[in-house]
Amino acid sequence: MHRRQALVVLIFLAVFISLARAKEAEGSYVVYVGTYTGPQSKGIYGLRFDPASGKATPLGLMAETTNPSFLAIDPSHRYLYAVNEVTDYKGEKSGGLSAFAIDSKTGKLTFLNEVASHGADPCHVSFDKTGKYALVANYTGGSVATFPVLADGRPGEASAVVQHSGHGPNAERQEGPHAHEIQVTPDNRFGIVADLGLDELVVYHFDPTKGTLTPNDPPFVKVDPGAGPRHFVLHPNGKFVFALNEITGSITTFAFDARAGALRKLETVSSLPKDFKDKNDSAEIAVDASGKFLYASNRGPSNVAVFAVDRKTGSLRLVEHVLTKGKTPRNFAIDPTGKYLFAANQDSNNIVVFRIDPKSGRLTDTGQVIDVPSPVSIVFLSAE
Repeated sequence: MHRRQALVVLIFLAVFISLARAKEAEGSYVVYVGTYTGPQSKGIYGLRFDPASGKATPLGLMAETTNPSFLAIDPSHRYLYAVNEVTDYKGEKSGGLSAFAIDSKTGKLTFLNEVASHGADPCHVSFDKTGKYALVANYTGGSVATFPVLADGRPGEASAVVQHSGHGPNAERQEGPHAHEIQVTPDNRFGIVADLGLDELVVYHFDPTKGTLTPNDPPFVKVDPGAGPRHFVLHPNGKFVFALNEITGSITTFAFDARAGALRKLETVSSLPKDFKDKNDSAEIAVDASGKFLYASNRGPSNVAVFAVDRKTGSLRLVEHVLTKGKTPRNFAIDPTGKYLFAANQDSNNIVVFRIDPKSGRLTDTGQVIDVPSPVSIVFLSAE
């Protein structure tokens, strides 16, 4: 073999090995889908997702449970928690918090236990950065609670329950507090809560040794009256927090002082098309891993708004609105590779997969429509 031919072969082998390793590193994922149960749905469903090909394959029912409307996987990837969004838990005005062990090979879920969420209609659950505590927001109950994660993965009795009080100017939607999301900051020092009923992002000191929440100073920051903050996301650079306002269909940007846990309002922009005048209810918000693009779902027009993010100032510039090819996109999630966005269309009973352009942030329909009954929450888990 001539030297040039040998060199070509070596280059080909190097490229082949590099691509093979990249594909291996990319791996595959189990996608868990929380739903509202009823005539069609029985609980948590699963998909197998291969990011190399972009294909998602249904796995069927992974666990039977009532109204698992929001899911979270602990940092060890051994347990999945789901809120059970109901108003009555064993005669108590409360919902439930259910725990499942994850089979690392099949992705199947095994029920561990369920405890009261200490407030009606829990709608969000997350873990602190150590995985030692789960934090729950109770929508109708207007409270937040923390739960220790026991050695076998089960949630123990609540280590803290904090009841919000007050109301907002919208008598129909804000007659009382409505805690809608709770997340801890990357340093595990603060817990931030979006309260739709109070028009506030409430900030607590989080004690990771005791699982307690105590008011920060300042204890909250306001959005515009009647806006109704639902979900929020922290920018990867840690300098900004973006809150999605459900009632007005807008996004409020805050500067975030990580040392003090303080938020300062910078701007509010609409997440809706200019010509949209019907009932809306915005739902989910996310920033891509690069921090260049922000996405927000709007249930009224059934679309996802795409924004370019100025990483120095936090300002948002609208890129496009993309129809989700279904009805009522309550939730969406960006896959761990950052290449795809899964839109969960609750009222058309499907999940539609979009490809993300890494340069522009724009979404392109892949043509994949996966039938899932009443999907309302999506989480990804790396498969072995």
